Amino acid sequence: MTMPARLRPWGPPLAFIAVVSAVLLAIFPKGFPNYDTIYYLLWGREIAEGMSPDYGAPLAPTPHPFYDLLGAVFSPLGDGSITVAVVLAYISLGLLAWLVYRIGADWFDRPIGFLAAFLVMTSAPVLSNGLRAYIDIPYMVLCLAALLIETRKPRAGWPVLVLLALAGLLRPEAWLFAGFYFLWLALDFHLSPTKGPDDSAPERRPGLTLGRLRVQLRENGIDGNLVLMACLTAAGPVIWVLFDLITTSNPLYSFTGTRETVETLERDTGPLDVIIYGPRRLGEVMQWPGMVGAFFGVILTLWAMPKRATIGVISAVLALVAFAIMGAAGLAIIPRYTMLAAAILFIFTAAAVLGWRLLEPGHRLRRIWQVAAAITVALWLIWLPNQYDLLSTVDEDLSDQALVERDLEALVDEGAFNPPTDLNVQGGGTATTSVEDCLPISVPNHRAVPRLAFWLDIRPSDVVSIAAADEQPVSGFFLAPARQFTVENFILDPGEPGRAVTTPPPGFDEVARNRSWVLYSNCLAG
Repeated sequence: MTMPARLRPWGPPLAFIAVVSAVLLAIFPKGFPNYDTIYYLLWGREIAEGMSPDYGAPLAPTPHPFYDLLGAVFSPLGDGSITVAVVLAYISLGLLAWLVYRIGADWFDRPIGFLAAFLVMTSAPVLSNGLRAYIDIPYMVLCLAALLIETRKPRAGWPVLVLLALAGLLRPEAWLFAGFYFLWLALDFHLSPTKGPDDSAPERRPGLTLGRLRVQLRENGIDGNLVLMACLTAAGPVIWVLFDLITTSNPLYSFTGTRETVETLERDTGPLDVIIYGPRRLGEVMQWPGMVGAFFGVILTLWAMPKRATIGVISAVLALVAFAIMGAAGLAIIPRYTMLAAAILFIFTAAAVLGWRLLEPGHRLRRIWQVAAAITVALWLIWLPNQYDLLSTVDEDLSDQALVERDLEALVDEGAFNPPTDLNVQGGGTATTSVEDCLPISVPNHRAVPRLAFWLDIRPSDVVSIAAADEQPVSGFFLAPARQFTVENFILDPGEPGRAVTTPPPGFDEVARNRSWVLYSNCLAG
C-alpha cells in the first residue's frame, strides 16, 4: 500500500477536527490558559532547569505528572509555550467532538453521532473549561479514544491500557477504568441458563460462582501478555506516586494537597455531598433537557438494542462511579469532573431524539420512541433562550478576563517590573531595577501568582497574594487593580479566602499604570 493510500483514512477525521477547531476559534477567539495550566507550564520549566517544582505558593493546584512533564518539553519555547497550550486547547476540543461523533456513529449511526457531538460542543461548561485549556478535555480525549478502540475491537488490550495510563497521569479516575478493564481482560464471565443443561459452559478454571454467574480466569491463564496488561494497569498510579516522591519526598502529596485546597476553598465534598450535589453538577454540564433525553435514551436503547447500548451504559456508569468515589474521598464535587460521563450520556440524548429511525416500521417501540424524541426536542426548544444566555456568558467572560490578563502581561512586556533607577550607567543611559532585587511582588489575589512568576521567570513563592497573607510585605512591588472591572474579572475562585487589597502601604510609589492595573514599588532609591 502506498503512503498516500495509508494516509487517506486519516483525511476525514483530521478535516473534522480542523473544522471544529476553526469554528470554535472564530466564535470564541479569546481562549487562554487557566490558573492551573500556567502553573504546569511554570513547574515544567523548573523541572527542565533541574529544579524541584515550587509547590510552596498558597492554593497551588494539584500537580499532574503528564502536564508538568509536557511543560518541561515545551519550556525551550519560553512564552511561546502559552501559545502552544492555547492551540492544544482548541485542537483538544476538536478531537473531543470527533471522538463523540465517531463513538455515537459506531454504537448507533452517523446522525446520532453528529447530534451528540453538537450537544457536547454547545455545553457551556465544556466550552468554558476547554477554551481555558483545563486538563479535563485532554483527559476526556484519552478516555474516549480508549473507549472507541474497545468499541471497534473488544478486549483490544494494551492500546486501551496505554491510553488509560496516560489519562491516569491527568486524573486519578482513569485508574479505576484501567483496573476494571484489566479484570475484563483477565477473567471470563459466564451466565448459566435458568432451565435445562448448560451446553455453552466453558471448561472450569480457577474462579468463583455467584448464583448463575461463573467468574473464572481466562483460558490462557497468567502468561506474559497478562503480566504486561497488569503493568500497564498499574502504570498510572505508580508513576504519579513516584513523581510526587521525587519532587516533594511525599508520595501522597497530590492527594493530601488537593484535600487541603478543597477545604480552603470550602468546596462541596464527602459522601453526603456526592448524593446531594453530584446530580446537580452533572446537570450543570448537560442541563435538564439533556438529562431527560439521556434517561430516555438509556432506557429505550437498552430495551430495543441492548447489544449496541451496553458498552455505553457501562462506560457512563463507570464514569459516574469514579466521580462519586473521588468526591466521597475528599476531592471537589464540581461540574468539570462530570464532563466525561456527560459526553457519553449526550450520545444517549442524541439516541433519544434519533434512535427510533433504527427500528423497523411497525416495531412496538417505534411510536413510544417517537414520543420520547418529541418530548426531548420540545424541552430543548423551551431551554434554548437559556442555552443562548449561557454561551453568551462564556464568550463575555472569556473576552473580559482575557483583556485583564493581556493588560497584566503588557506591564511585564513594557518593563514595568524593571523600572529605571536614579543611577547612571557608563556611556550614558539609566540603570534599571532587576525584578529579583525588588521582591516580593504583592498581588491582590492568587490568580496573578503563576502568571507573574512565569512571565518574570521567578519562583511562585516570590509572588504573595495579600488577599490571604498574614502580613502585608513592607517592600518590593505592589500590584493593584485600576478599576472595579479588573476586580470582577480577576477572581480565582468564589471560595478564595480573604479579599482583594487595593491600597499600597506607605512608602510605595506608582511606577506604571494601564487600564486594568496599577503597579507600585519602594525599590527605586539609588
